[in-house]
Amino acid sequence: MAKKDKSIIEIAEEEQLKQSETSGRFTRRSFLTQLGTASLAVTTVPLLHSAPVQEPVPATEAIPGAEVPGAVPMVLNINGKEHHIALEPRVTLLDALRENLHLPGTKKGCDHGQCGACTLHINGRRVNSCLTFAIMHQGDKITTVEGLAQDGELHPVQAAFLEHDGFQCGYCTSGQIMSAVALLKEPCGQDDAAVRECMSGNICRCGAYDNIVAAVQSARRGA
Repeated sequence: MAKKDKSIIEIAEEEQLKQSETSGRFTRRSFLTQLGTASLAVTTVPLLHSAPVQEPVPATEAIPGAEVPGAVPMVLNINGKEHHIALEPRVTLLDALRENLHLPGTKKGCDHGQCGACTLHINGRRVNSCLTFAIMHQGDKITTVEGLAQDGELHPVQAAFLEHDGFQCGYCTSGQIMSAVALLKEPCGQDDAAVRECMSGNICRCGAYDNIVAAVQSARRGA
């Protein structure tokens, strides 16, 4: 019978017998000492055989997209909020916004940087998000059309597009608005021809250019 399966008394008695055989003497004090030692042994053995401690789950497993092969953890600052996400390095900023971060305001048009539907701001400058990788913009301040309105109030350019009916189907509108907002801080001539030139990177397939120019000029006067 294994020692850990014996009772405390049996263990103490065995220790008593060993001591008496070696020294020929046995006292009440030695019996209590042996009894305490046996008790400690019996209660400690189960702890030594307890289940192993679970290792903490790596933090990357909690990041959306971490399960994708080749995904790299990154932090993107979008509309003033940090987003922790894991993406394959070749994912464009446009696809990251629409497919991974569920911000569909930035539109996918030509996907070749020719129509301007995907225009957004990076550190205050307008950029075609279909032509740049998300991983390149860690630490940058990214603004999408969802981040223009503040405290429930439309940006002046958004309000001007509504006032002057600067859209028809609306698909290119978010990109047009983002370009127009950036234009307000750029060196652009005051006449309509200059506005058309500065907005030439944004195509409106419905042909609402006159109303778009009127909206931009209205916003410039109010800026």
